[in-house]
Amino acid sequence: MAVLAFKDPLDGPTVVHGLTTQEATERLQRFGPNVLPQPNPPSILSIFLHQFRSPLIYILLIAAAVSLVVSEPEDAVFIGIVLLVNGVIGSVREYSAGRAAMALRNLEQPRATVIRDGRTREIESRLLVPDDIVLLEAGGRVPADLMLIETTDLLCDESLLTGESLPVRKSVEHPSTDTAGSKAARAFAGTLIIRGRATGVVVATGLATDIGAIAAEIGKASISQPPLMIRLSRFSTVIAWTVGAASLVLIGFGLLRGLPWNDLFLMSVGLAVSAIPEGLPIAISIALAVSMRRMAKHNVIVRRMPAVESLGSCTMIATDKTGTLTLNELTVTDIRLPDGTDLRLDAHADLDACEVRGSHMDPEDARARAERLLRAASLPNEGSLISDQAGWTGIGDTVDVALLAAAHKGGLTHDKVRKAYPLLSRIPYEPDLKFAASFHQAGERVGIFVKGAAETLIDMADRMDVAGHAVVIDRGRLLAQKEEMAARGLRVLAFAEGEIRSDGEQNFGRRHLVDLVFLGFAGMQDPVRPEVPRAIRDARTAGVEVAMLTGDDPRTAEAIARQAGLEFGSDQVTTGDSVRQAEAAGENQLDELTRRTRIYARVAPAQKLAIVLSMARNGHFVAVTGDGVNDAPALKHAHVGVAMGRKGTEVAKESADIVVTDDNFASIVSGIREGRTAYSNIRKVILMLAATGAAEMLLFLLAIPLGLPMPLLPVQLLWLNLVTNGIQDVALAGEKPEGDELSRPPRRPKEPIFDRLMIRRIIQSMLVIGVGGFVLFYWLLAQGYELSQARNLLLLLFVMFENAQTLACRSERQSIFRMSLLGNPALIVCVIVAQAVHISAMYVPWLRDTLELGPISLLEWACMLLAASSLIIVSELDKAFAQKPFATRQSA
Repeated sequence: MAVLAFKDPLDGPTVVHGLTTQEATERLQRFGPNVLPQPNPPSILSIFLHQFRSPLIYILLIAAAVSLVVSEPEDAVFIGIVLLVNGVIGSVREYSAGRAAMALRNLEQPRATVIRDGRTREIESRLLVPDDIVLLEAGGRVPADLMLIETTDLLCDESLLTGESLPVRKSVEHPSTDTAGSKAARAFAGTLIIRGRATGVVVATGLATDIGAIAAEIGKASISQPPLMIRLSRFSTVIAWTVGAASLVLIGFGLLRGLPWNDLFLMSVGLAVSAIPEGLPIAISIALAVSMRRMAKHNVIVRRMPAVESLGSCTMIATDKTGTLTLNELTVTDIRLPDGTDLRLDAHADLDACEVRGSHMDPEDARARAERLLRAASLPNEGSLISDQAGWTGIGDTVDVALLAAAHKGGLTHDKVRKAYPLLSRIPYEPDLKFAASFHQAGERVGIFVKGAAETLIDMADRMDVAGHAVVIDRGRLLAQKEEMAARGLRVLAFAEGEIRSDGEQNFGRRHLVDLVFLGFAGMQDPVRPEVPRAIRDARTAGVEVAMLTGDDPRTAEAIARQAGLEFGSDQVTTGDSVRQAEAAGENQLDELTRRTRIYARVAPAQKLAIVLSMARNGHFVAVTGDGVNDAPALKHAHVGVAMGRKGTEVAKESADIVVTDDNFASIVSGIREGRTAYSNIRKVILMLAATGAAEMLLFLLAIPLGLPMPLLPVQLLWLNLVTNGIQDVALAGEKPEGDELSRPPRRPKEPIFDRLMIRRIIQSMLVIGVGGFVLFYWLLAQGYELSQARNLLLLLFVMFENAQTLACRSERQSIFRMSLLGNPALIVCVIVAQAVHISAMYVPWLRDTLELGPISLLEWACMLLAASSLIIVSELDKAFAQKPFATRQSA
């Protein structure tokens, strides 16, 4: 039987035995190893086959098979290559989907120090079992969830679980009773020990730990589908039904006219292959890949390709505070002197580029005014600052490091101050004391420097510093100053100094901490990143709302939110308790709460996911940002998860769709612009493919019922499809941003690809191309042209029409005459090459015979070019009469 050990304040330390080896072995078999289970990754074959689960893919596979049956291997090979490339890209995209839970293993402590059989030994942390007695010390990670039974100045960084930036002090409040409900008496697996040491009893291992619960959640499949996939699924359904219905109509009319089954079958196959945009999957992949490269230049790395467009579609950014809006560094930002003078300190990572600033005050004067306080902050300090090529690194308690950094900004380096004031004695900080003090040789006297809680130091002092002179202390005034700083979300520390006669005494202590001079306050916080306010303004201009979720208290959350530039009212701030009550009341109550709330304080990790899902139910496409383990479930299940790359945990990165490598919130806004560009390019490709396919359908729907022969042979349809859609769509997918992406509101979440603008443009192009082709074919036959000659000229006209359609699709709003031809040189080259290939086919014997083509005169070519230009004229007129097509779509 295990003997639990703790230090009893009355009876002294209890003898420690711990578990026996046999007990540990039995419990290991019962509870399993202290590890997070590794998910079984799907096989490569299953991942690859999963890429073909789409109605559009099914149709393309059927079309490829039919093409082989009717001896058209070229088109079948082309379709097969497109599907293969798309499958490979999708497989690579999903390869990392199951790795999020595995990343949590990196947070596990490889070894743990335990007491077993009455002896201290080191074992692999995976062998820990409940009731093991574990020894902790600074610098390590907690290997399992522990109930603490003894602590010595223990500080833990729990930000990866809670999102709170400040370290948490741990203590044994009631060692003789069950304190399972007290977080202060527990240490959690994966958290970092910043300072001190402790002894604890294992109460949970593996999945039973708090971090294990998060691992189980992010191991589930994402319940959010990228908006692009939603829209393409609907698009595929529309295409399938349209092609199927048109083919049935044509076959019906053909049978009524007595056309042979064989001809009708070949015609249907040709039309199906031409109308189905088999180039769409690869064009979409190209559009997303191009945007991925552009995003990378803005330090945004896309891990899952559809997330490119998802980020552009977002209507809400639910952002974590710590490490995302803020620097995730405790920093002194404010100094308040007893006379009411306010000084500000820059909150940059480069300490040498920072300074102390005062309102209407010269920087040197501001530094001089702050010098006494900063000296008192630097001397009773056990931290240290180290500068290397990577920048400044702090060692020790985060508060001590923050104070040393502030002193450095004021021109007081730690080494310089300690050399000028040799240390004689120190009173270390203890929670019960609420202060730290040090005694230094100052000439012929002993200087006393104290830092600590404001109330404690105000009681120690009888004077306060006003413009360099010690005057009678005004305690009420000082306490009011402290409360005003705390109301702004600052963590406030106070400083005082004094001196005593140097008479050889070395036994300095608390009895000397009287009649001190109060120097002022320092306000510390995790400061907002300098670029964040502008980025939030840009997001607001783009119509994207921003909500902040944090584990900090409401007062701090409101202060940070205002500094970040968020706009909100008092009724738009809520707490985790309110969220919990709303959850208990049902989804409707929670949705009502999230519909208005923009600042969430004291939010538990599990609540973040509930909030994100509620936002989605309210009609938002939600982008979630975060950097800690506590953010992983929300990152996993949001429409798009954005992890911070520099200080983010591997768990957050693996759970996210996008990683921002510079932890810059502004990079997310750049990503939104590129995401909108990608979707705009995808729309352009769809418009081009759908309009040309519909025009070919219309041509046959007019010709067959009216008794004309088939306008184009099946092989000509396949050739038309190859030379007009083979490479132009891919080039069109690489169009550059048009410049107004962030000035437009986001797309409505339920907006289909085929909105009013898209439908109008498709109908226009379909009528111009389809009717124009039919009129030409009818006129040529009426003029006595042979059927093969009429088809030859009609095919040339359609090649020109569809190339003109490609150029017209370069922008939905701007005139193509205002767009530089060099803006997308690949597209221009593709159009020229397509035209040249078709003309060349007229002179290559085997192609000419197969396609039943023949040379044409220069006059005929010019007439066809003039007729094709009508499509661009109609497109330009439509753009001119609809100056705000996007606004039209939004009001639809």
